[in-house]
Amino acid sequence: MGNDISFPRQQARTQRFTVGAPRTFAVSSDGARVFFLRPATATSRANGLWELDAATGVERLLADPAQLLTDPEDLPAEEKARRERTRESGAGIVGYALSKDATVASFALSGRLFVADLVKGSVRELPTGGGVIDPRVDPTGTRVAYVTRGTLRVVELESGDDFAVAVPDGEDVTFGLAEFIAAEEMSRYRGYWWEPDGTRLIAARVNNAPVQRWYIADPANPATAATEIAYPAAGTANANVSLHVVSLDGTFVPVLLEFDYLNDVHWSSGGAPLITTQSRDQRTRRIYSLAPDTGSVSELAVETDPVWVEVTGGAPAWTPDGRLVRIVGSGDEYALQVGDDVVTSGIQVRRVLDISDESILVAASGDDPTQTHVYSVGTTVEKLSTEDGVHTAIRGGDTVVLASATLDRFGVRATVGEHEIESWADTPVLKAAPRLLTLGERGLRAALLLPRDHQPGTKLPVLMDPYGGPHAQRVVSSQNAFLASQWLADQGFAVIVADGRGTPGRGLAWERAIAYDFAGATLEDQVDALQAAAAVEPDLDLTRVAIRGWSYGGYLSALAVLRRPDVFHAGIAGAPVTDWRLYDTHYTERYLGHPDEKPEVYDSNSLIDDADKLSRPLMIIHGLADDNVVAAHTLRLSSALLAAGRPHTVLPLSGVTHMTPQEQVAENLLLLQVEFLRQALS
Repeated sequence: MGNDISFPRQQARTQRFTVGAPRTFAVSSDGARVFFLRPATATSRANGLWELDAATGVERLLADPAQLLTDPEDLPAEEKARRERTRESGAGIVGYALSKDATVASFALSGRLFVADLVKGSVRELPTGGGVIDPRVDPTGTRVAYVTRGTLRVVELESGDDFAVAVPDGEDVTFGLAEFIAAEEMSRYRGYWWEPDGTRLIAARVNNAPVQRWYIADPANPATAATEIAYPAAGTANANVSLHVVSLDGTFVPVLLEFDYLNDVHWSSGGAPLITTQSRDQRTRRIYSLAPDTGSVSELAVETDPVWVEVTGGAPAWTPDGRLVRIVGSGDEYALQVGDDVVTSGIQVRRVLDISDESILVAASGDDPTQTHVYSVGTTVEKLSTEDGVHTAIRGGDTVVLASATLDRFGVRATVGEHEIESWADTPVLKAAPRLLTLGERGLRAALLLPRDHQPGTKLPVLMDPYGGPHAQRVVSSQNAFLASQWLADQGFAVIVADGRGTPGRGLAWERAIAYDFAGATLEDQVDALQAAAAVEPDLDLTRVAIRGWSYGGYLSALAVLRRPDVFHAGIAGAPVTDWRLYDTHYTERYLGHPDEKPEVYDSNSLIDDADKLSRPLMIIHGLADDNVVAAHTLRLSSALLAAGRPHTVLPLSGVTHMTPQEQVAENLLLLQVEFLRQALS
């Protein structure tokens, strides 16, 4: 792609430079083969399934969507919803499952079921009734389970027999799917798990009947009926979730366990099935072992915290020799515990990546939270990633796939020993030059980006560009993280990206400092970062300061101009939460408590009652099809601003969800924001 294209158009067209990059890696248990997704050709956008020979580095295309589908992709509604939860914007094959010996893979295309013989390199479609969701080949490679229209079904690969094993017993019931809360807030995107020998499954039954119904209309197309969604807003009822052990003959063994939240299920040959649950207030997490023949459970561990217990990735799980692996709070650290022993110290463990007989791979941060490294934890703790940057990994046998991003290199580089998996992702038309800073008494991590043609001594208007909330970092040692911020800087701004309290990677106390106080802690940290950055860089003009953000960053931007107009002179709020009573149970109640018990907390963190304080230019942007932060947030704030006689700008995006909108809209959104900021700060 030549340099005649604008950065906003290029970023939108390439889905933030992810199209063409290898992703979704898996390694055979013997370490001989690596599997991944990447477009079938360098000019295609639809992902194919690839194999790499770990010894030679030779790549082989196993499944090409263009050869398997003759009609345009047509996704079932449930699959569209699942992709919205996972923020999946890819096309073609976006997920796959492997048998234990990596001889068979299963995947869905356009709601149809396909299996690949990974030895012969052949692919065939299995006839189904359509609407296939989340197909998973069993560990033995002899059958595939999938969900369609809320029914969990199994198809035998040899005979083609296709039969239901769990059929909904009510209009609002599904089997084998994750409920909204699990997928949106717990990163649990699946609702069934195979037994290691492939003869039974654990299936989640979800009953959405108790959940209130909201309706997402498409005002631009009034002939289109509104979409009904089951949305558990803070303080309201969640879906009822229960577990069942399901045999291939359709017999059920109910799991004798009641819980508020199902975090995860783990079924491996290392021990009995593990079930991890949370209480509604999230101050207690329990880990159980399950006797699948009877459905009875035994409590293995109870974890409590006076504020909340975090949901952890990759654990709890068993080691192959039957020791329980957990990520636990140890002092102010997230530490790895194996059996009764805490086996890490001095690092913040973010995720368990792989568990083998010899060692456990984890992603963790040391003293610098902008970096994440891969550590092998065995008899000793060894750091496997050596470059400064953000790293993750996956392992099979002795083969490790290391995926690494750095500040000085575009994209993510995936290496297998001496071999690098080729990426076809576009190279951006610009290179970011962030200056990473540690600011203020709290050591806030921030990045400062100036125009690439900036002449020292020239004062610059300032644009704060945060996310600023829980579960996400913006200040990371990765070139791609700052591309949009650099483009904004090149339009004539000094751009500051700052991570305040509540962001991950800095321990329990740092994360919990925002409890019951979104509005105070996160806004205070943006102000402190701005003022400390101005002490470092004299060219920052603090008489012209704007702030922009999306989602939590949108909330923070609106909050900033409403409550600190002495500091912030303009704001752009994208898809902002304006009233936390309208956001979901698991996220909101973790940080702010139950609204019936702490109404004053919800009031003090809401933006609606601050409408009469607006004295600065504010642009609010919202996708009208957003089913995560619904457009009601923006409409209610706008109504309150109008009632208070406060001028403001609302930009509604028809047909746009919480994800990045289509190419032309995404490009023009950036251009309109820049024009708004120039006028507001002139």
